[in-house]
Amino acid sequence: MIINHPLLGPRDSQEFTYLGDMSLINRPDWEADDAVDQFHEYLYLRDNPAGEHKELWFHEQGDRSWLVVTRNTLTHDITKVEIAKDIARQMGRSK
Repeated sequence: MIINHPLLGPRDSQEFTYLGDMSLINRPDWEADDAVDQFHEYLYLRDNPAGEHKELWFHEQGDRSWLVVTRNTLTHDITKVEIAKDIARQMGRSK
């Protein structure tokens, strides 16, 4: 599978590590009254979607960037690749 890195161009997926759903960008507030419940849900309760899905990938064997990859989990077709930092900023997060 080839991931078209926005800065480096096409790269083999073996250079990357899959890290889960893109929603992991939104970490729970550790100071919230229900922080334990929020972190339990954040860490352990995951969907297993079929079809188009936004995922976090880490370019471990390259520039060590975080990417949001939109991929069809049935066909493995990749339709979009974005820098995760840009997505986090759009969502109002600085991570």
